[in-house]
Amino acid sequence: MRSTEEVVESLRQALVGAGVVLPSLCVDPVTGASDEPFALVDLGRCNVRVAERLASVVRGERPAVGTHAVDERDGRVGEVMGHVGGSVRLRPVAGGREWDCPRASVAVARPEDVLKARLRRTNHESVRP
Repeated sequence: MRSTEEVVESLRQALVGAGVVLPSLCVDPVTGASDEPFALVDLGRCNVRVAERLASVVRGERPAVGTHAVDERDGRVGEVMGHVGGSVRLRPVAGGREWDCPRASVAVARPEDVLKARLRRTNHESVRP
């Protein structure tokens, strides 16, 4: 049997791999210091966005809420806001009106796609009068 510390680290790495960071994840200090054979794992506290992303990952939604995706129909990049029926709800990277994209037309955005979308928005705003 692995130690509680090893299990906590394994869980931390699995969550990071799924795009979820639980900053307070640790071995429960009370049960970790007791004579119990197995200490409890304290999942800690997180903000609502992290909780929403964790729920999305656990439900097996792809792409997960809070990640970025590309609408392959027109190349727009957006943050995944939710899954509704057979569609993925996306919001433009720099904010704006959300839109629905069929799951079959959604691809995970690469970091450079997200950066380009943010830069395009910044450039667009800089030329406004």
